[in-house]
Amino acid sequence: MAKKKPDNFTSKKIEDLKRFEKETADTIMTTNQGLKVNDTNNSLKSGERGSTLLEDFLLREKITHFDHERIPERIVHARGSGAHGYFELYESIAEYSKAGIFTDTARKTPVFVRFSTVAGSKGSTDLARDVRGFAVKFYTDEGTWDLVGNNMPIFFIQDAMKFPDLVHAVKPEPNKEIPQAASAHDTFYDFISRTTETLHNQIWVMSDRAIPRSLRMMEGFGIHTFRLINEAGESHFVKFHWKPKLGVHSVTWDEAVKISGADSDFHRRD
Repeated sequence: MAKKKPDNFTSKKIEDLKRFEKETADTIMTTNQGLKVNDTNNSLKSGERGSTLLEDFLLREKITHFDHERIPERIVHARGSGAHGYFELYESIAEYSKAGIFTDTARKTPVFVRFSTVAGSKGSTDLARDVRGFAVKFYTDEGTWDLVGNNMPIFFIQDAMKFPDLVHAVKPEPNKEIPQAASAHDTFYDFISRTTETLHNQIWVMSDRAIPRSLRMMEGFGIHTFRLINEAGESHFVKFHWKPKLGVHSVTWDEAVKISGADSDFHRRD
């Protein structure tokens, strides 16, 4: 019996499949941090018939992705705006770090930055009086590096145990869902009066820094302290600070109220 000649449609499918196989032959799957992955079908076991080990970070990451396929609104920093760009080193700081991102001035490192308010919901106004989140993701040759901060140098609390209490106080009251996106209201003031370490941050929130003119016109302060290590194995503790080339500019409260009424997406649109 003669072999049936494939029709044009079948031939195209075969060609597309071959092209896809060729294009993906050299593609390597990686973790969120850029580490190469060799197997996503078998979890790490304690022996041939043993139980799955919690140290299998590939399994944990895969399950985490699955659990978050339907993403609920963030409890804090729900209202965000993102921008792509790149990081370029002007001058090597090899005396502090051996990482290529801090020593190679010829390298361009892709970055993604997310700016956000803290207390407001996803649909709240951009010009709420609030701290602004400042998260930068660097896609370096060595892997992905996350650097987070705020546009104010003082954090709300000193002990992580208080974080749920802080958020419950600053968010809208659960019985009536107001006030929305406000760091200045009675419940929060009550929290501050009992947690006086938060007062320093609140002074910044009540300043012009809490209502930036643009996301391009605010500073970024790294919240965490990092330890950089150079080629000699020497370590230095550092904190990172972003300075806007356009300078730091704000709007007044009256301006913020008018802009919010006319265009609640003012920063995102800019």
